[in-house]
Amino acid sequence: MTKPLTELTSILVVDDAPDTLEVFRRNLTWKGYHVFTAPGVEEAICILDARPIDLVITDLKMPKVSGMELIRHVRENFRDTEIMMITGYASVESAVKAMKNGAEEYLAKPFTDAELFEAVERAIDKLRLRKAADSTLEPPAKSTYGLIGKSPGIQRVVDFIAKAAATPATVLLTGESGTGKELVARAIHYSSPRAAAPFVPVNCGGIPEGLLESELFGHIKGAFTGATETRAGFFQTADGGTIFLDEISDTSPSMQAKLLRVLQDKEVCMVGSSQPRRVDVRIIAATNKDLPALVKKGDFREDLFFRVNVLSTEIPPLRERGEDILLLTQHFASRFAGELGKALPKFSDGVLQALTNCSWPGNVRELENLVQRLVVMSDNNVIDVPDLPVLMRFTALKGSRTHRSLAEVEAEHIRSVLASVDGNKSHAAEILQIDRKTLREKMRNYGIEL
Repeated sequence: MTKPLTELTSILVVDDAPDTLEVFRRNLTWKGYHVFTAPGVEEAICILDARPIDLVITDLKMPKVSGMELIRHVRENFRDTEIMMITGYASVESAVKAMKNGAEEYLAKPFTDAELFEAVERAIDKLRLRKAADSTLEPPAKSTYGLIGKSPGIQRVVDFIAKAAATPATVLLTGESGTGKELVARAIHYSSPRAAAPFVPVNCGGIPEGLLESELFGHIKGAFTGATETRAGFFQTADGGTIFLDEISDTSPSMQAKLLRVLQDKEVCMVGSSQPRRVDVRIIAATNKDLPALVKKGDFREDLFFRVNVLSTEIPPLRERGEDILLLTQHFASRFAGELGKALPKFSDGVLQALTNCSWPGNVRELENLVQRLVVMSDNNVIDVPDLPVLMRFTALKGSRTHRSLAEVEAEHIRSVLASVDGNKSHAAEILQIDRKTLREKMRNYGIEL
């Protein structure tokens, strides 16, 4: 006979029949287990949240929330808990479904005490073996131009990089925030004849409007209050190389006119000077907005759009990249484990499925942040579904979450997006499609602190 996991292995029995609960409590207590009972799933989840449970034994048919829902909830929220299904409505279909959802054992009523004890001991044995399991990830995927992936969308981007690098033409990169537009811009630059010259990234949306002209074009001494010396701008710094104008759609109409002049004349005029200076700079622009739509609304100059939209490509969102999600997960896990001097972790099948099914509003940046947190916080070599953020796990009580106010839903979504980008308000505002001021106001109203 296999020994229990510990002398006080804890077991939670869930059944809507009081007599059945009493029989289980009496028999399992006699065998030396610490037994808890619950008449339904809601009560069971309260117990699970309050203390560690080694084994959950649950009935299949129960009012309100079924045992099958409880099985999935336990599997996706509690790493160190095994599950056994019992039912008086035994069928091959229900057995298969229970096993797929995570039940380790399945018993059909009526069963003898010996059958019950043997099934419990088998489940406890599996828990012991799972806790002792130690395996590693497969070798991380190789990158092309620093891009990880085999999906058709990313291969199209790789082909574009090779073609764009061979010409000096202006490039426009589009795509959602976090998809890797700057990475693609760097790949184009460092694969081009300009690779030995500077690559200068500029976040147009992150520089106040009053400072952007000075930052881009430079200023002469005395041009404005605080200009104590002449200073070159980003265009002069990038001379001979490439300037990356990220979020070009966030520039004002007056700045758009100045950028148009640079593209047309290849000259910049420093703030406070009337003497233009010639620059040899390749421009790569990027945006997460629909530029043609902004042109129609009059928010972006049509002539500037035509100037930047010479060579263009869209970087696909992570949710459309299929198996690339798993390749990126391996890549980031290998990198962060190496930085921390930790063993390369293994991701359970449940985690990999959850990562694949996620919509990833923050795209690759969000996945990178999540993997970093998982590797940092993991205490062993196996990362399982309970290690994931709460919003990525299944909950058996999801129906009750529909009875919430719009404000509660909005506050939760804002918290989720902020967490996905490590609290970066600019990136969060981009994903939420609101400005930073509105985001700050909502955070204040909902009491959201970082």
